[in-house]
This record gives sequence, C-alpha cells and structure tokens, in this order.
Amino acid sequence: TNMFTSIVGNVFGFKALRALRLEDLRIPTAYIKTFQGPPHGIQVERDKLNKYGRPLLGCTIKPKLGLSAKNYGRAVYECLRGGLDFTKDDENVNSQPFMRWRDRFLFCAEALYKAQAETGEIKGHYLNATAGTCEEMIKRAVFARELGVPIVMHDYLTGGFTANTSLAHYCRDNGLLLHIHRAMHAVIDRQKNHGMHFRVLAKALRLSGGDHIHAGTVVGKLEGEREITLGFVDLLRDDFIEKDRSRGIYFTQDWVSLPGVLPVASGGIHV
Repeated sequence: TNMFTSIVGNVFGFKALRALRLEDLRIPTAYIKTFQGPPHGIQVERDKLNKYGRPLLGCTIKPKLGLSAKNYGRAVYECLRGGLDFTKDDENVNSQPFMRWRDRFLFCAEALYKAQAETGEIKGHYLNATAGTCEEMIKRAVFARELGVPIVMHDYLTGGFTANTSLAHYCRDNGLLLHIHRAMHAVIDRQKNHGMHFRVLAKALRLSGGDHIHAGTVVGKLEGEREITLGFVDLLRDDFIEKDRSRGIYFTQDWVSLPGVLPVASGGIHV
C-alpha cells in the first residue's frame, strides 16, 4: 500500500502530464523481506493436493449468476467428479438474494467431499470470501476453514491490498490456499499510454500474498501479447529473474526465496 502511495500516489494527477504509465519497477530485497508473501506457494500446494508433474485443471461455474445454492453445488460436484481438480466461484458470485454465501459454502463443501470420496483425489472449490469489510471477509474464511475445504478466493484489486494481506496471513496461519482474482485490472493496465502494466500489479500481489493469480493467456478471448505474458508468468513463479526487455522484464528481480505464485490461464479458452 505504502509502496504505491509513494510511487504512483500524486504524480499521476499532475496537471503538467497528459498521460503517464508505470511499466515496471525493481523491488529492493530489503523491502521484500518485510513481507510474508504467498500463504503457501506452488510446491506446498502440490504437496497438499498430491498432484505433480502436470498443470492443475479447473473451471468457473456458469451461469455465473442465477443458480440456487443447491443447483450450484450440483454443478460443482459434476465438474469435480468428471475429472477437474478445481472449480471456482465467479468473481460476481458473492452473497445475493438467490444464493447467500453461507448456503453456497455448505453445498459446495458437500459436493467437494462427495467427489473426493468417489475419485480418491483431493479436490477444491475456490469459495469467494471477498466482502464489504475485512471483518466479514475473515468471517467467511473462518467458515470455509471450519468446513474443511482447502481453498478460498479473493478479488485483490476491488478488495484492496490491505484486506488481501490480512486474508493471506489468515490463510497461512490456518492452512488455507488462497486464489486471487484480478477483477478491475483492466481499468488500471489496459491503456497503453496511461496507468500501470499488469507486471507491476503481479509483483505487488506476490508481496501481498496469494497462491494463484489469473495471469492472462496467449490464446482465447482474453488474449495478451505472448512474450510479455510469459515474462510476468516467470516473475510470479521464479525466485530470480534476469532482465530481458524483449519479454517486458526491465529490471533484474531477486525475490529472496519468497514463495512463488501459480499463474492461472485466464478465461475464454475453448478446448
């Protein structure tokens, strides 16, 4: 929070500037060491799931809005039983009159355990804990932990970095994985001449904490530039990244053993 207050806080509002864009920054190692980072990281997640040597496969439950909690849980079960590792709440699914969050959590947990019992695999569903206050967000994460599910989800830009860091600390202390959705990122990073590139937001997320984040894709409806996308995928996963301007990496970055974040291919991939 303070990093962005200092670097992009006032300067973007200067009258003398028509437009300004932050493409990249190098975070000093001494500053990185003040952060806890991802609750668990890639290796610990694979250990928890007992799944190695392949990508993890998941999907978002559609229609994103309108299903009752019971029918939503049924869709989760069918997807997991059919072979997926994870299913996911859409970022728009929160706590609406047709499906309150507590009911959804209960039916999704039931679906999860049924699919696990029938397949012998560890499964997960990203339960959206994003809420209007930090207290309510933590309350939802506590309920998810009490149900025994492995993972919760948070919209880190709409929820804010402070809330996200609090949730990441809770997840680390209580053995929950944390999936991060990047809803609202295009407001900040889509314009080529103004705003902030997503690689900066990705670096900030690795500091704040999250085990997965949507990182765009090189195919599908949400296509990004291939080399640039692969560049910030490396920034999320690797411990040390050399400068490579052709991939949009303008500074060498040393993460001093901060756990890696699993990049998630974004939506719109038609197989």
